[in-house]
Amino acid sequence: MIKVTIYEDWCKGCGLCVRACPKGVLALSTSHLNKKGYYPAEVVNQDACIACTACARTCPDVAIEIEK
Repeated sequence: MIKVTIYEDWCKGCGLCVRACPKGVLALSTSHLNKKGYYPAEVVNQDACIACTACARTCPDVAIEIEK
C-alpha cells in the first residue's frame, strides 16, 4: 500500500506538486489555510498513486513523503 503524506504546515501552496503528478493524486485545498496562511496541497485520490515520487521531487519545501 502506497501512502502519500503532506506536511501541510511546511507547504506554501505553490502547486508544483499538483502539476507534477501524472495521476491527479493531489490538489490544492480550497477549504482551509495552514499556519502560514496558505492553501496547502492535499491528497484527493490516494488509490491512484503509483509512487513515482514526482510530487516529492518537485516540492521546494520538502513537504511530501511517499511510503511504499
